[in-house]
Amino acid sequence: MSNQSAPTEAWSKQELAQNPHTRDDKPERVRNMFAAIAGSYDLNNRVHSFGRDQAWRKAAVRLAEVKEGDEILDCACGTGDLTFAFAKTNAKRIIGSDFTQEMLDVAETKLRDTSGRVSFQQADAMALPFDDESFDVVSIAFGIRNVADPAKAIAQFHRVLRPGGRLIILEFDEPSFPPIRWGNAFYTRIIMPITATLIARDKSGAYRYLPKSVKTFMKRDEMQQSLQDAGFTNTTAKPMTFGVCVCHKAIKQ
Repeated sequence: MSNQSAPTEAWSKQELAQNPHTRDDKPERVRNMFAAIAGSYDLNNRVHSFGRDQAWRKAAVRLAEVKEGDEILDCACGTGDLTFAFAKTNAKRIIGSDFTQEMLDVAETKLRDTSGRVSFQQADAMALPFDDESFDVVSIAFGIRNVADPAKAIAQFHRVLRPGGRLIILEFDEPSFPPIRWGNAFYTRIIMPITATLIARDKSGAYRYLPKSVKTFMKRDEMQQSLQDAGFTNTTAKPMTFGVCVCHKAIKQ
């Protein structure tokens, strides 16, 4: 297990009064934040998504259309939930990578796959330590908005994908139907930060950062444009659970 320790507070209320995505020190703050909440991350995901987070990941795996022998890279894998969902397919190899070692430490404790197909590696999504055209599927679930430069990460995804490879990006979004959007905003911006912080006993400000990072991140159409700008084609966006999150899919020609 890692011996790194997180500072008391990665995100103060004053700092989150501004757009967190514009901070030069965002990468280190994000790393410290996830180090602080790694131990309670899975529990908070289940509780505050009402169990839907696992369904979203299963849907993402289906959209990836994994074929026998495929090699998969799950970026910003966190504690490995999507990595392990991919392990239920007939893929040949699945690598889960993450910026925060403490999250990978938790993922390693959940590893029950004795086939040797699944492994974890610390890596920066903006500088992936893999050869060109190494994978058939690249995924990132609820992690692209935590990257300092999403365009740079998307370019890396394109680089390591083989021709015909599929990119899957699962990310939070805002529902388009006003009553649902209002209710979701009240829940994620008022209720969830309080209850999630209590569950995690968190002092890093992680659950203040989460709704702010979603609100200030690129919207669905902007993400689709970013994928096209990186050279991807056949881009689609599939809303899930009334649009609370969206699964983007893109193909490398």
